[in-house]
Amino acid sequence: MESLAMGGYGEYVWTCYGLAAAVLLINEWRVRARQAAVYKEIEVRIKALEESA
Repeated sequence: MESLAMGGYGEYVWTCYGLAAAVLLINEWRVRARQAAVYKEIEVRIKALEESA
């Protein structure tokens, strides 16, 4: 248990690790959501071009 406490700084260190992990996960989620939106927009544009041709 003492190794998790890190000499009294464990609360700060683990909070920082948690926040960093949360930022990375949110970033990954936003990138995937944006990518899906872009692919959907591309599909719509391709269908519109096919219909007009």
